[in-house]
Amino acid sequence: MRTIVKNGILVLPPGCCRADLLIENGKISGIGENPDGTGAEVIDAKGCYVFPGAIDAHTHMDLQSGPVRAVDDFYSGTVAAAFGGTTTIIDHIGFGPKGCGLHHQIAEYHELADGKAAIDYSFHGVVQDVSDELLEEAAALAGEGTTSFKIYTTYDYKLDDAQIYRFLKRAGSCGIVTAFHAENDSLIQYLRSRYVSLGKTAPIYHAESRPDDCEAEAVSRILHLASAAGGAPVYFVHVSCAKSLAEIQKARAMGQKNVFAETCPQYLVLTREEYKRGGGEGLKYIMSPPLRTREDCGALWKGLALGQIQVVATDHCPFNFAKEKQLGKNDFTKCPNGAPGVEERVRLIYSEGVAQHRITVGRMAEVLCANPAKIFGLYPRKGVLLPGSDADLFLLDPGAEETLTVSGLHSAVDYTAYEGKRVRGAIPLVMQRGKVLVKGRTFLGTRGGGQFLKRKKFKGW
Repeated sequence: MRTIVKNGILVLPPGCCRADLLIENGKISGIGENPDGTGAEVIDAKGCYVFPGAIDAHTHMDLQSGPVRAVDDFYSGTVAAAFGGTTTIIDHIGFGPKGCGLHHQIAEYHELADGKAAIDYSFHGVVQDVSDELLEEAAALAGEGTTSFKIYTTYDYKLDDAQIYRFLKRAGSCGIVTAFHAENDSLIQYLRSRYVSLGKTAPIYHAESRPDDCEAEAVSRILHLASAAGGAPVYFVHVSCAKSLAEIQKARAMGQKNVFAETCPQYLVLTREEYKRGGGEGLKYIMSPPLRTREDCGALWKGLALGQIQVVATDHCPFNFAKEKQLGKNDFTKCPNGAPGVEERVRLIYSEGVAQHRITVGRMAEVLCANPAKIFGLYPRKGVLLPGSDADLFLLDPGAEETLTVSGLHSAVDYTAYEGKRVRGAIPLVMQRGKVLVKGRTFLGTRGGGQFLKRKKFKGW
């Protein structure tokens, strides 16, 4: 099958150009003016940007979190992603039973995703302990196409410094990128207990119990451990504050390589004032790390513009406000952590970033498409519009405006953190591997139409 996407503005490295895109057999086969499209279906992209399919490198589909489960499975969550211009996710898998090996949860998540995911997908492994056997297993999984693993410095299976060092030492030698949820667990546990003991259990105390210093300290410590481990590549998920970004920049200024930062729309657009909403609505915004200040938002936007932050992902982890979130109505520590965002991301970054002149269109394509593909072993198959790449793309109409409301979105969750927010830009069409997934308000993909992606080892930035 042959398709031509005509009359659009292609978002290509390093910038944009007006050109047509020829697609054959699910791949991009030509770029230019009037490529030979004899017998091809024509898609008119007049007035639209043509972006590579966006990659969300941080989702939590079908996640079991204590007594509750995220309400999006790999079907509903990936349909929502598709409507938002995302054609690939890399899911952070949940913890398994105590003592399980790395393959256990990978196999578990294949059961959850295979035959359900509507877009292409891959998994980050999760490290719950460190032993000689586990390090060998990580190296084996990297050879099988799972080339990134996540470590937590808080929660039930947090690792200590020696475990982190041991894992980084091996990861750096076998092409693994180690992602970190970085917060100082000891201080958080002390502050949470203290606030509860004082009867301070409203949602705002979630933010008070996880101050920015908790995040920045853990980021700094991990950077030093990575340096001691020979400069192993590290990737910080959901960077939320100026202090953490400053620690990352300090390490880079001292010559440390392969240090990557991710932030999320919520940390660019929302602030801790959301926790003060009436009617218990502050529970909607309980996520870790918490929302910060308007000054932190500004620092993160500046970091994006300067290339200090490489990726914008979502940490999509949806729990219904009317049900699961209500566990925290009398005590913020009982509220499940997480918020939705997989569908809202692209439009928020365009509207709040490009349209507000905070970042360029090219930078938007880097942080949503190319950079996650490069860091996590998918480039140039994904993340770019080049001959030979998968024909994953979305059109963005910059002249359109829309009000975000849960009734117009496609996640299974019962709220959006951006209810009533006016955004510029609409996504009239999304394609994956040359097939139209979304056209207007209609989903044309299939349950299980997504492919599992084996990823390449990290070879340097």
